[in-house]
Amino acid sequence: MITTLWNLGVRTLSRLRGKFSSLTRIRVGPRLRSSCVSRMWDRHFADLPLLGVTATELAILFFLTPAFEIADWIYVLQHVVVLGIALTRCPPKAQDRSVLSTGAVVVSYGYSYAQVIYLSWVPGDPTWPAGGFVMVTLAAGLSFASLLALGRLFGVRPALRGLMMRGPYSIIRHPMYLSYMVGDVGYNLQDWNYGTVLLMMAGWTSLIYRIDAEERLLAQDPGWPKYVMLVRYRLLPGVW
Repeated sequence: MITTLWNLGVRTLSRLRGKFSSLTRIRVGPRLRSSCVSRMWDRHFADLPLLGVTATELAILFFLTPAFEIADWIYVLQHVVVLGIALTRCPPKAQDRSVLSTGAVVVSYGYSYAQVIYLSWVPGDPTWPAGGFVMVTLAAGLSFASLLALGRLFGVRPALRGLMMRGPYSIIRHPMYLSYMVGDVGYNLQDWNYGTVLLMMAGWTSLIYRIDAEERLLAQDPGWPKYVMLVRYRLLPGVW
């Protein structure tokens, strides 16, 4: 029983991948840096949950993971960066607090937990564990690179803080969401059943909604039309 709970906890934390979405982008200049620093202690209410949840996940990750692989260390670094972001980020210019957006955030957090819980009830089947490991590792790297690019403008809800046009965001407009999807496929290659696939589809639907909600806010930025012309695709170059 203890071994089962241990493995359940490890799988849960691995699937979570620090799933705070990439919701803001910025072009950073000296004037904006100064403004951000001067307001860094003007804490938004959402900063405390972000700090608390991230610190808790990081502590549990260390406690439950007996042997770290490369993807695990990337996730640890990502959690550490998010801790710093929670302490120093600036409040947004605008934010979507609608019921639908709140629901999409909850679903996008919850479907990873739901898959692990479902697998504890209905065992899954491995399809291609080696390929799944590669995809999970690549997804962790892309997620971390996207987080570093966003820096202090990273958040949970759809928000407007400016535009990010460098790093992964110079290729597609939502690279962090893509990393979540790649990681989901990787985990399901390692252990899946029809229930986990349905839950994954529900999670992806919530991510698509969040992309739409985010872009409605980002369209208020004067640089958005130029950015959309330069970076045409949201998730997959040449597709969408």
